[in-house]
Amino acid sequence: MANTLDTPQVQSVLGRLFAAAARDHENEPETVTPGWLASASARKRADALEAIYMPISEQGGRLLYSLVRAIRPATVVEFGTSFGISTIHLAAGLTDVGAGQVLTTELSSAKITAAGTNLAEAGLDQVVTIIGGDARDTLADVPGPIGLVFLDGWKDLCLPVLRLLEPRLASGALVVADDAENHPNMADYLSYVRDPSHGYVTVLFPVEDGMELSCWTGSAAQTNLVG
Repeated sequence: MANTLDTPQVQSVLGRLFAAAARDHENEPETVTPGWLASASARKRADALEAIYMPISEQGGRLLYSLVRAIRPATVVEFGTSFGISTIHLAAGLTDVGAGQVLTTELSSAKITAAGTNLAEAGLDQVVTIIGGDARDTLADVPGPIGLVFLDGWKDLCLPVLRLLEPRLASGALVVADDAENHPNMADYLSYVRDPSHGYVTVLFPVEDGMELSCWTGSAAQTNLVG
């Protein structure tokens, strides 16, 4: 059975990207402080950190690949492309399934260009569409049913993006949120998906800073009722 993720071509690209991401601390601007991040707009944050990878972990990537292989989603939506590390894992899974598309959104024009180059080098660009702009706008008209959502953009926007996509989630869709453990800006998101009345069965998966895996069991009508 095919395993695109472990081919030399894909592993070469991922090895280069993970090595570069390990040097994030060397490239972070001194002007970017926690206070500034808390007050700056999503666009300003994206522009200021356009050289910073902020990647998923290698194990987190393999988890994403495995989930795609297992549930075979026709449409995967990713919030936060960055340099394309997580996108490569998602696209490799869809390539091995033999069908489906990844729709991924990114604010930084520099990262859009870099991610496109990385995906092409990995040979996975044919199953990925990178959508530039604010996800709260660009994902408003993404057609459903959406089988898997990966949330790895600005943490304070994960909940608004999820609520935006909810009416188009397939029954049993998986929603995966990175950095779920000990990140202060994830508190509202976690409170929401961990409340059974909102239609999710959820569990924290222990990779790096934690991935929250949530299975959608609700409906658009239920979402409207709970507000």
